[in-house]
Amino acid sequence: MTVPSGRRERKKAATRQKIADTALRLFLERGYDAVGIREVAAEADVAVTTLFSHFASKEALVFEQDEDFEQRLTQAVTGRAPHEPLIPALHHEIQALVRHCTADSAAPIWRMIDESPALRKYEESMRLRHAETLATAIADDPALSQTATASRTIARFVIDAYSLAREAADPEAAVDEIFQMIEAAWEATCPSRRA
Repeated sequence: MTVPSGRRERKKAATRQKIADTALRLFLERGYDAVGIREVAAEADVAVTTLFSHFASKEALVFEQDEDFEQRLTQAVTGRAPHEPLIPALHHEIQALVRHCTADSAAPIWRMIDESPALRKYEESMRLRHAETLATAIADDPALSQTATASRTIARFVIDAYSLAREAADPEAAVDEIFQMIEAAWEATCPSRRA
C-alpha cells in the first residue's frame, strides 16, 4: 500500500523541516556557535539520534536545502526537452535560486554564515560537491558531447555564478552578466554549435 509509505515520508519530511526551522531560529537568536546539537534536538522535541538521521552535521542544519539545490541543478540538465540548450536552462535555475537566497528574509542567515568559519568552510565544500554533481550530469548527457574537463569547468562557472551574484548589488543583473560569459565559454568548446 502506498498510503502508509506516503504518510511515513510526509511525517519524515515534517520532522526534518521542524528540526531545521528550530535550529535556524536558535542560531539566529543566540548565535551559531552558542547553540549545541542537544539544544536543537530538545527544542525540536526529537532525540539527538533522530536529528542526526536527518542531518549529518551541525553545519548541515543551516544548509537544509542543500540536497534540493543540487537536485534542481541536475534536473536543469537531465530534465531539458530534447534539443533545449543547456546554458539557458542552467541560467534560469540559477536565477531562481539567487532570487530565493537574496530575499530580505535570507540576509540574517547569510550574515551568520559569513561570520562563522565553520559555516564558510562547509559552504565551500558544498559548492565543490554541487559542481562535481553538475559536471557529471553534463558529461553524462550524450547530446552535449563534452569532455570531462569542459563539463567540470562549465559546472564550476555555474556554481560560482550563484555565489558571485548573491554578493552583488544587483544579483539578478549579475546572473545575467555572468551567464553571458558562461555562454561564450560554452560556445567556445562547441564550435559546431555556432550559428
